[in-house]
Amino acid sequence: MRWARANLFNSPLNGVLTVVFGGFLAWAAYRMATFVFVSADWEIVRRNLTLLMVGRFDRDQLWRPWAALLILAVSIGLTAGMVGAAAADVARQRGLPVAKGSLRSAPRRFWPLILLIVVLVAFTRTVAPTFLILGVLVAGGVAVVAGQRVPARLRRFGWIVFVLGFVGAIVVLWAGGGVPWDGWGGLHLNIFIAFAGIILAFPLGLLVALARRSSLPVVRVVSVVYIEFFRGVPLISLLIMAQLMIGFLLPPSMDPPSLVVRALIAIVIFESAYIAEIVRGGLQAVPRGQVEAAQALGMSQFSIARRIVLPQALRAVIPAMVGQFISLFQDTTLLYAISLFDVLTVSDTTTSQDAFVGRGLQAVVLPCVAFLFWAVSYSMSRESRRLETRLGVGVR
Repeated sequence: MRWARANLFNSPLNGVLTVVFGGFLAWAAYRMATFVFVSADWEIVRRNLTLLMVGRFDRDQLWRPWAALLILAVSIGLTAGMVGAAAADVARQRGLPVAKGSLRSAPRRFWPLILLIVVLVAFTRTVAPTFLILGVLVAGGVAVVAGQRVPARLRRFGWIVFVLGFVGAIVVLWAGGGVPWDGWGGLHLNIFIAFAGIILAFPLGLLVALARRSSLPVVRVVSVVYIEFFRGVPLISLLIMAQLMIGFLLPPSMDPPSLVVRALIAIVIFESAYIAEIVRGGLQAVPRGQVEAAQALGMSQFSIARRIVLPQALRAVIPAMVGQFISLFQDTTLLYAISLFDVLTVSDTTTSQDAFVGRGLQAVVLPCVAFLFWAVSYSMSRESRRLETRLGVGVR
């Protein structure tokens, strides 16, 4: 009651606003609960859950996504454990307190993803997915503990473990008689495009941002033209151009890449231009005096950028960078425009099935798709805020 008086009813105006908005939120919560638990018919989601997750992926090859998910969980867990242990060692050397129990805090940190998993398991018809999900989570937890016990001299190679895990997951999905990229679909395709786009666009955008600040006029002009052109073009137009024109730019003897690869090329080119501008803003925030001091000490330009400029610049732009990554994940729904079988295309297809056509079930499927995107996007946002807090972004 003391907190409510101090924060919600500390003035007549605030009291009225609290009552009005509290009543509105209570009404909205009631309507949502009524829709979810009473009026909505979720049978369309139960029957098409596999289709929403993996699209038209060959059902005889469904072990491949599970194996890829296991590889990713282990690689991410090892990397997180190694990075966390390295950060703890640095904190101990500086006499700072070290947080413990990273696995214990996982439910609080990742509750949107846990809620998503619970909802998906509730829609399943068998117990096999539940045991598989538990196996993946246990493997990831064990990998975190194993990563924390890696010798200190090997922890700096954690990024290599992550890259190998990502590559290994892709190889498991399509190599050795697997399903080609054009056979992927559903949420699986959206997450892959977003994940691969982030990994490929970030280093390219970083190079373009450094090139824009180059003292060489040719390099600077080319980077400026690249950034301003692709930032001024809608992503959907780049996707359509990549679908139609990349084949004409290749030699006749070379087979054109798959539609997924063309879409990924367009997304990487588009996102790297935005990332370059975000990084450039961070570079401008680094005081010029620090660069001059490093030059006076005889440091090379590469060492100055790697040890002084980029760590401060990237730390300053974490909120904008993660916001761009979330936007990239949400923009993957534009794959619908070039006939890729992403989760939005699947949601439209399910309502056209004979058992559900004409029943107006778009109001059921689309909120389900929105919930999938919200859980992933909000988890990324929460981790961004946690990283900002740990690095002291915005604190002098």
